[in-house]
Amino acid sequence: MKKFSLKSPLADIRALYDAFDAPLTALDCGQMCALHNPSGKPFCCDICHAVPAAYQQEWNFLREKTDLWHSWRGDECKAGADAEKLRDETPDNMVLLACLGPQACQRMYRALSCRQFPFFPYVTADFRFVGLAFEWEFAPVCWVIQNPDAVTDVYRQQFVALHDRLFALEQEIFESYAIHSARMREVYAAHRRRILLLHRAGGWRLISPGSGRMAMMRGGKCVAPGSWTKSR
Repeated sequence: MKKFSLKSPLADIRALYDAFDAPLTALDCGQMCALHNPSGKPFCCDICHAVPAAYQQEWNFLREKTDLWHSWRGDECKAGADAEKLRDETPDNMVLLACLGPQACQRMYRALSCRQFPFFPYVTADFRFVGLAFEWEFAPVCWVIQNPDAVTDVYRQQFVALHDRLFALEQEIFESYAIHSARMREVYAAHRRRILLLHRAGGWRLISPGSGRMAMMRGGKCVAPGSWTKSR
């Protein structure tokens, strides 16, 4: 694993990108889900479905290095979006971005939010980062969420190492994911479903959103959550 500086990790975005560059799966998962999107784009790269966010320091780095990104205006998608709502939900230390599209992707300048999608670091109610959880709203359309066993072990290791470093020195980032994890527990508890988690040490777990009890997945393939996850 690449070494990080003792100063804030966000002070060296290139080091973060280099340390978190492993493919999510052995095949191109974007091609797998693009087949089911009328636009022909992977859902994670389609601004009509997902608006990426970047840390302010990250955006400062990207706009100096590449023309791939621009500040999200809210008019990139014909269907439109609730710009005010999205901006209100965006953490204060982040900005919303839009890129030139998957056909013009420059992989070395992918934002951290692109690299970690469809996962986010799951933080328990007692404030422990225990593994990788899915962005549940994308369960109906994301190929990776429907095929969780395809996630590579190297990707998991890099994801955990990166967020361990960020959380150690950037408390605001940790708190934002603690809030997001709490929201996930609310949604899953309302549906009486357990949370599927890729544990930081490897292997899949099921978490009870109420008690926090964690059970090991044993035998057979893990099953991704269904389309009910679109509900709020």
